Amino acid sequence: MRDYMDLECAPCDEPCAQVGEPDYYLRAKEECARFIVLIRKKLGEEPPGARLAVKSNPHDFGTYYSVVCHFEDNDEEARRYAYLCESDAPSTWQDDAPLTKKLYSVKVYLDCILTVQVEAES
Repeated sequence: MRDYMDLECAPCDEPCAQVGEPDYYLRAKEECARFIVLIRKKLGEEPPGARLAVKSNPHDFGTYYSVVCHFEDNDEEARRYAYLCESDAPSTWQDDAPLTKKLYSVKVYLDCILTVQVEAES
């Protein structure tokens, strides 16, 4: 099944175009396109089964735009990329350093201790 993650319209620590401002629609679409380029620079191109896009969203004050990551939820790599976009998207317009892979150890405490190594982007 196809699903998507909403990633907002710009990096979270930056101001963005607001519905109702002059030239909002043009500015918002340009901002979203720029954000997609930045996400790809930091996180890499989408794998098969995932796709970054601009989505229009209805609101009481008018339509607003945001970047979304569409993904096939039964595709492990596509789903992982979407969650990576949600957790590690650039937080500023200058946040463009590509992520590197790291290996983390996670301990889970149940009735016994289970140690699992997880490969993650950082």
